Amino acid sequence: MREYVWLECTECGDRNYRVQKETRGAGRLELRKYCPRLRRHTLHKESRKK
Repeated sequence: MREYVWLECTECGDRNYRVQKETRGAGRLELRKYCPRLRRHTLHKESRKK
């Protein structure tokens, strides 16, 4: 089963990307993605939209 999660920038706190994730046996996503506010690549961590 797959679900949608948001990737949140660890430096500015913006939720910039919405991605699909496999739910079975997966940990939390951490990816280096581009942050438009800071205009550089930063670490983005998974956060669920409330």
